[in-house]
Amino acid sequence: MGELRGTECLSQYDLEIISLKRGRGAVICETDQGMMLLKQCDVSEKRIQFEDEVLSCLKENETIFVDDYRRTAAGELLAAGADGSKYLLKHWYGGSECDMRSQNDILAGVRQLACLHLKLRKVPPSPLWDQKSVEPSLLTAVYEKRNREFRRIRNFVKQRRKKTDFELLFTGSFEDFYGQALLAAEQMAKISERRELFLCHGDYNNHHILMDGQQTAVTEFGKMHLDVQIWDLYHFMRKALEKHNWNLRLGKGMLEVYDRILPVKKEEWTYLYLLFLYPEKYWKQLNFYYNSNKAWIPERNVEKLRLLIRQQEIRQQFIQFLRINSSIL
Repeated sequence: MGELRGTECLSQYDLEIISLKRGRGAVICETDQGMMLLKQCDVSEKRIQFEDEVLSCLKENETIFVDDYRRTAAGELLAAGADGSKYLLKHWYGGSECDMRSQNDILAGVRQLACLHLKLRKVPPSPLWDQKSVEPSLLTAVYEKRNREFRRIRNFVKQRRKKTDFELLFTGSFEDFYGQALLAAEQMAKISERRELFLCHGDYNNHHILMDGQQTAVTEFGKMHLDVQIWDLYHFMRKALEKHNWNLRLGKGMLEVYDRILPVKKEEWTYLYLLFLYPEKYWKQLNFYYNSNKAWIPERNVEKLRLLIRQQEIRQQFIQFLRINSSIL
């Protein structure tokens, strides 16, 4: 198998190692105190202290399972490896990732997110929250920057005399998607000052949801920050709906499950509507195109763009449903 980096750090912990194996870009450890995961840590100790503080609060609740951190025998959160690198040991879980092909798994993931958000609202603020990585995102600035890129790419493609298949697809679809981008940015700017901020997971996706039939664990809180919590829901829902061809029934079901546990306010409906209105996936494809070798675009990217265009009508049906429920009429 070869050497497992950082495992010499395990001697600093008060536990017995039963077995070690690679996994998750780290080392999964079977110990006398359960499963653990050892991974290299490249962020500041203050950031880790913030995560530890929040995860410790969540761990107190028996309905929330998270990958909280294990301290060394000396009481330290980080252990130094032989090469000077810092390592973090955390509790880990068996089971499989949330299956995005399974509507039952998807709904279970939404249910766990609502429970997580509810508990995160009860975590008391502390001085550790005063750091840049915890600050809320400036979504209006992000949208403005992306919209400038939209215009730059449009002008570039216009000047291309012999257009590729990707560029022809872009030319025929640009105005529709760009119109949504402009409207989303304009409306988001109007409501951004009224945002109600709470702690968010920051990267809630199927890879960070582990299920074993008895419990659902949420892992990887490295991007946790203050923001509108509904962004986590949008991030998870968009990936699920793309997998299921924007199934309106599934979309409504996900929202019903979340709302049953943590009621969605009118302002949050509006925020969710604007997040979905902005054509994020379309922008990602154009951004990839503009920053790559434009003489040859991989066929898979052409197909991805073609699929986005093909799904636009059914995507708009879901967006219209959100619009009716928002405060924007």
